Amino acid sequence: MMPFAGGPDSLSNGTLVFSVAAALLYLMMQARPPSWRRTVAKAGSVALLAVLATLEGGPFLLVAALVLSAAGDAFLAHEGERPFLGGLASFLLAHLAYVALFVAAGGGAEILAVQPWRLAIPVAATVAALLLLRRLLPAVGPGLRAPVSVYVAAIVAMMWASATVPAPIVMVGAALFVASDAILAVEKFLLSPQSPHRAWAGPAVWVLYYLAQATITLGFLV
Repeated sequence: MMPFAGGPDSLSNGTLVFSVAAALLYLMMQARPPSWRRTVAKAGSVALLAVLATLEGGPFLLVAALVLSAAGDAFLAHEGERPFLGGLASFLLAHLAYVALFVAAGGGAEILAVQPWRLAIPVAATVAALLLLRRLLPAVGPGLRAPVSVYVAAIVAMMWASATVPAPIVMVGAALFVASDAILAVEKFLLSPQSPHRAWAGPAVWVLYYLAQATITLGFLV
C-alpha cells in the first residue's frame, strides 16, 4: 500500500522509495570512512524527501527545513570541528523552519488546553534536554557552549511547537528527532572512544533521525 496515488511506479511514490533506499544504503555505509558516496547517500535520502514535498505541493517551510537538514547531513558526513559547526548551523536553521511551520499549521496554545495529553512529550523532552545540557556544557569546551545551548533551545522549541499541530504524527516525528539528537550528543561528547555503546549509538541516531524526517514529511503530505 503506497501513500500516494498512482501505485509504486508514480513519481511521488518512486521518490519516497528511492529516499528510503538511500537511507538504508547510508546505514550500511555509516561505519566507513568519509567519502563522496557516503555523503550522497546520507544527504540524498533527506534531499529526496524535499523533492517529494515539492512534488506533492507541500508547505514551503517543510521543503526549506528538509533542504537545510540535507545540507546539515552533508556537513556531518565529514569529520572535524568545522563540518560539525556547519552541520550545527544548518540544523539550527532547519529547526527554526520547523518551528515556523508547526506554528503556522498548529492550533496554538488553545489545543494544549483542550487536549492536555499533548503536554506529556514536550514536558518530558524539556526536562531531558536540560539534564543532558547540564552534562554536555562541561564536556564540549568553551567555544561550543553557546552554539550547543542555542541548538538545544531550538529543538525544544520545535518539540513544543509540534504539540500544537492537530495531526499527532507530527509530534511523534519531532520526538524522534529529539531522541536522535540526544543520542548523537551523548555519543559525540560523553562516550569514551572504547565504549561498547558506540556499536549501537551511531545506527540508532541515523534510524531515529530518518524516521523523524519521513514521519514529519508524511504527516504534512498524506
